[in-house]
Amino acid sequence: MIEFFKEPNFDWMGKAKYFYALSAILLIAGWASIAAKGGMYYGIDFKGGTNVDVRFTHPPTIDQLRAALTSQGLGNTEIQSISDIASGSSSEYLIFIGQEAQTDEARDSTKARVVSALNAAYGPGAFTIRGAEIVGAKVGAELRRQAVFVTLYALGGMLLYIAFRFEWVFGAAAVLAVFHDVLITLGFFSLLHFEISLTVIAALLTLVGYSMNDTIVIFDRIRENNRLLRKEEFAAVVNKSINQTLSRTILTSGLTFLTVLVLFLMGGQVLRAFSFALVVGIVVGTYSSFGIAAPLVVWWHRYRNPDAVTGTGPAAGNKPRNGEAAEGRLAPAGRR
Repeated sequence: MIEFFKEPNFDWMGKAKYFYALSAILLIAGWASIAAKGGMYYGIDFKGGTNVDVRFTHPPTIDQLRAALTSQGLGNTEIQSISDIASGSSSEYLIFIGQEAQTDEARDSTKARVVSALNAAYGPGAFTIRGAEIVGAKVGAELRRQAVFVTLYALGGMLLYIAFRFEWVFGAAAVLAVFHDVLITLGFFSLLHFEISLTVIAALLTLVGYSMNDTIVIFDRIRENNRLLRKEEFAAVVNKSINQTLSRTILTSGLTFLTVLVLFLMGGQVLRAFSFALVVGIVVGTYSSFGIAAPLVVWWHRYRNPDAVTGTGPAAGNKPRNGEAAEGRLAPAGRR
């Protein structure tokens, strides 16, 4: 395997307080922005609006249609093509425009704006309005509720798996770290005014799985080393485990980050929010595996074993203390 570092010996657990401080700053900044703006900025998937059905004589591409609408002040739109089953071509589009009002007057006003924008871009007679209807805000509220439940179900399932595969404290630490990743990513969405849509929810669920995978790799190495290095302090074992998986983390996370960064920069407006969630999530998720999840496990181990050898240095567990044997004092029965 390619190694970026030759036998790294970083004291990760000794820097845990800095990781916590960085996370606190990011969380406070992001959620202060959300509070100041009165909540998240939801896309039209989660809001009510007007759905306009348009058929073209010579259909434009979706990008051309979106540009024509945006030039007339209708940037907050979602466009879906309807393909003809016989020919496979698409001459009909559904144009959804998000709006707060759910009245017939609001529908007619939005329809008139769409007609005006299309007339300016393509001229009268180039299209036909087949219909316009209101999509109620209840649908958006139900989608938001389902998105929250789907995320919580995913986290709950992962907690049960890791608790069964390792110990419950490992599962709790991993779930808290992933929850931390999602909260920070949502904070960045508020700070940079990106909207939350169904594709962003898909990106967040992808982030949950990706971050959890990286955490499990580190936890698995901790479990292996904890059996082999029984004389070393637990924090030293965790440090060694993170250092041993560091090259793997850089390779997998780095290559994935470059891929989604290209998608963010060159994927166009449709994929911008989706790829932004992955760009932020991969960075935060990789950092939380060794900066949040692992220190939480070490903290719990020290809380449950206060009489164990203390210290945060890579070799702290090899040093005798107060005349004790080099392997350190054993924890009292029932607290191991």
